[in-house]
Amino acid sequence: MENPSKETEEKWSNDPNNWIWGVFYFNPEDKRITPPKRIPGIGVTINFANPKSILFLIGALLFFAFVVFSIIKKDH
Repeated sequence: MENPSKETEEKWSNDPNNWIWGVFYFNPEDKRITPPKRIPGIGVTINFANPKSILFLIGALLFFAFVVFSIIKKDH
């Protein structure tokens, strides 16, 4: 289900079983990489049950590390 209904999104978001420590979203039923955060309107989170999400997170971290490294290297 790529685009779940609003009712399904609410059900998933309100289900405490889909949240590890109340912070990390883990729902194998939800195929989205970046679903909305638990509190509506404050952004998105990573669905750690989706392998593509893990690759997305690693790619984003590598990109930011490269940017920081480039800035630091340029100053020296």
